[in-house]
Amino acid sequence: MTGQAVQATSDPTFYRSPADAVAAPPETLAYVVAFDRAGRKADALVTVDVDRGSASYGRVVGWSELPTTGDELHHFGWNACSSAIGHAGHGGDADGLRRRFLLLPGLRSSNVHVFDTQADPRQPVLHKTVTAAELAEKAGYSRPHTSHCGPDGVYLSCLGAGDGSGGPGGIALLDHDTFDVIRAWETDRGPQYLAYDAWWHLGRNTLISSEWGTPDMIEDGIDPELLLGGKYGHCLHFWDLAEGRHQQSIDLGEQYQMVLELRPSHDPEATWGFVGVVVSTEDLSASIWRWHQEDDGTWAVDKVITVPAEPADAADLPPALRPFGAVPPLITDIGLSVDDRFLYVSCFGTGELKQFDVSDPAHPRETGSVRLGGIVGRVPHPAAPSLRLSGAPQMVEVSRDGRRIYVTNSLYGAWDDQFYPEGVGAWLAKLETDPDSGGGLRVDGKCFLHGDDFRGLRPHQIRLEGGDASSDSYCFR
Repeated sequence: MTGQAVQATSDPTFYRSPADAVAAPPETLAYVVAFDRAGRKADALVTVDVDRGSASYGRVVGWSELPTTGDELHHFGWNACSSAIGHAGHGGDADGLRRRFLLLPGLRSSNVHVFDTQADPRQPVLHKTVTAAELAEKAGYSRPHTSHCGPDGVYLSCLGAGDGSGGPGGIALLDHDTFDVIRAWETDRGPQYLAYDAWWHLGRNTLISSEWGTPDMIEDGIDPELLLGGKYGHCLHFWDLAEGRHQQSIDLGEQYQMVLELRPSHDPEATWGFVGVVVSTEDLSASIWRWHQEDDGTWAVDKVITVPAEPADAADLPPALRPFGAVPPLITDIGLSVDDRFLYVSCFGTGELKQFDVSDPAHPRETGSVRLGGIVGRVPHPAAPSLRLSGAPQMVEVSRDGRRIYVTNSLYGAWDDQFYPEGVGAWLAKLETDPDSGGGLRVDGKCFLHGDDFRGLRPHQIRLEGGDASSDSYCFR
């Protein structure tokens, strides 16, 4: 970011360093986006009480519906993060910038609904809608996926071009204050065509982007021909952050299909991070890769975790998996704790959430595991031992102090239906860990939302009051 330094009093949820964020008061609210698979009911921003001392702990305490239908809310993000404490450049009064608005992209509609949490944090209200037409006209993109507050605006990664079906995908830049679409961020995209996530190392003037597929490649679920043909994304891209110029691509290999969530180190001076790969077409395994900067300034990537597929009786598998006789882990999200010590890996196929100690990022060590749901296991939650769960830990979010982990169970409507054809259900669970004792995972038996709690909608991503491990970046150590 550029501009005059913002005073530390700008917003009490702006933290100068990761250590300050870890030491801050815990969250009391969690925000969850939930969508109607049929597209007939309005999607919603759901507020959950996560204050242990509250009488309504583990319950829905706010419900904000969208004014439209058919959006399929997916990922969403805050308008501002802690890196704003180091640099302004937002226009207007920098000291007035707040972590106040939540931007909710509709992955199917291409609309972006902006909700204001200031007046009543439990009941956010609609502030503005950025239409699909504006996104296409001004940036040339569609199917917005992930947003982050960046150096010269809000960065909105998009899967498709303006026509809504093909590519290239890329990043749209939105005004920090008005949320008007400014332009496409890229000035020279080089060989990049597929898009998914985008994150950065601010101190190194580097943005990293990953790849999934164009809208017509994902709309109706995994296409086996595209998968076996190596057509889904299998590259990482490195960019000049200030100029929007492509600098380097690294191909992980066409067998490593769908390079998704990016989680850079929170240390502003570090030059490494992790990315998850959904599946290998060689053996159905999933994997985690570490990127890092070499001495000559170029970037390198190496595989540091492999999660193998698990053998299963074909009769217990959905049609898409019966020929293989195995359950793929399907790593669909990862979360890195703010202190950069623990990495959480969600396996949407097997129903497992794994915890790894990544104090040495080149050599992760597994320290915990919990199973809920799963294609074959259908493992119940302790709060409802007779309920065999569908779906699995999918989106994962980690509290700033690293002691609480939240998971939801839906991936993307059409993909849910492929892997859980009898219904994916709807649930949110909270897990706990003790970093001081070396990690390990346990399920919180009192925070489990499911069934009617979501009024027939499927929950997807979670954001935490005051920021969380996957939405904040920092300018100071």
